[in-house]
Amino acid sequence: MHVVGSQALKYPPPVCPLVVDLDGTLIRTDTLHEGLCGLFRTNPASLCLLPYWLWRGKARLKQQLAARTTVDPRILPFNRDFLAWLHQQRAHGRTLILCTASDQAVATAIAEHLGVFDEVMASDGTVNLAGPHKAEALVQRFGPAGFDYAGNSRADLSVWQWARRAIVVGSATAMAKHAALSGKVERVFPSPAWDFTTWRRVLRLHQWLKNLLLGVPAVAAHQIADPGTWLAIVLAFISFSLCASAVYVTNDLLDLDSDRKHPHKVNRPFASGLVPVWAGFALAPLLLLGSVAVARHVGGAFLPWLAVYAAMTAAYSWGLKRLILIDCLILAMLYTLRIVAGAAVTGIELSFWLLAFSGFVFLSLAFAKRYAELRILSHQGEEQAHGRGYRVSDAPLVQMLGVTSGYAAVVVFALYLNSEAVLRLYRAPQFLWAAVPIMVFWISWMWMQAHRGHLREDAVVFAVTDRASLLAGAALACVVTLATVSWP
Repeated sequence: MHVVGSQALKYPPPVCPLVVDLDGTLIRTDTLHEGLCGLFRTNPASLCLLPYWLWRGKARLKQQLAARTTVDPRILPFNRDFLAWLHQQRAHGRTLILCTASDQAVATAIAEHLGVFDEVMASDGTVNLAGPHKAEALVQRFGPAGFDYAGNSRADLSVWQWARRAIVVGSATAMAKHAALSGKVERVFPSPAWDFTTWRRVLRLHQWLKNLLLGVPAVAAHQIADPGTWLAIVLAFISFSLCASAVYVTNDLLDLDSDRKHPHKVNRPFASGLVPVWAGFALAPLLLLGSVAVARHVGGAFLPWLAVYAAMTAAYSWGLKRLILIDCLILAMLYTLRIVAGAAVTGIELSFWLLAFSGFVFLSLAFAKRYAELRILSHQGEEQAHGRGYRVSDAPLVQMLGVTSGYAAVVVFALYLNSEAVLRLYRAPQFLWAAVPIMVFWISWMWMQAHRGHLREDAVVFAVTDRASLLAGAALACVVTLATVSWP
């Protein structure tokens, strides 16, 4: 492969070459946004230099990002259908040129990884090879109508104007119509459309179920008859959910490389390129602002606890999740923090028993999540969890710690049954003893599912969709109801 700059000499090709764009065409992402995301993850202080780099030109900005971050071509979300077509064109003896506005170092690394391109034309730190600059370079190289061009955006319209044929990749039908005005459209490779399912996955709407924990203090204290209490809890639920979604979006952006190496997380919207990285950068602050706006109407001490939650999740995303054991402790604290915030909303005083019980239960579920991930990696032959401090060989110890934590929660609950609070809150507290074997069964069942590989991601989300867990929850609700109202 021969690498050339934008001022390459013109020569008459024996066959009309195919020129291919990179960002949004060959790959379902943008290397500039990937570089910004990498800098945000590894050296956020350098973001202060972005205005200066941009002032010196977009090509210089890309060059500086390429020098400070690493793009791994092996895990990039390639447009597989389009790439397969390129291999066919190559097999037929056609010359393929990768021509991109990305920095030359990035483009060359991707081209060398694929091994399908004959040449590379890219930005060199001085000229940003996009739009008219790209069109001028290609016309100088091949002459008007001397090449076919595959692109995806409005910036490519000026290139299609001079191309013999246009190949539209990963764009909407409207873009294909615009391309047809500039030249003959040979083929269209459409991208998957965004729908409700896409945004449900981006926002992790299923994870909002965790925020139902905000209502636990009111239920535990038997203060469920006041409509004002539930209105405050609903507003707090919305605020916490928006904040959690902002955190999930940010975490997905920081975990792009790790997710792309994971057998299941690779299909997440940002990791797969279904949703562009820039959308995440725009969405996260909007969600956070919406969360704060709703929180101001909740009142009480809710807003400070929401700030604590946001700060803890930010610390977890930026580094604490890479610390062995600390990560699971933080996850357990984040679950318990929802209960604390719920108490702040309603003005209910939290008991030692509730905090101790929830802490041990959620610590067990956090360990279950890590154990499930280590089992998946073990089946893949991996030795180290990428982006985490665990080794695959740690799985038996993680399992032991998780099971122990779960049974410790049951012990705390059993001790709670002898407290004065039980006699004050329940008319027939003897029925509560039936909850002990139910909880022992559920903890054991969850870990059995984790051991068998049925628990793949979040244990809480698994529990609310698992039939045995739902039956255990229904049985527990019946027991608590009997203890509250007594036998008729």
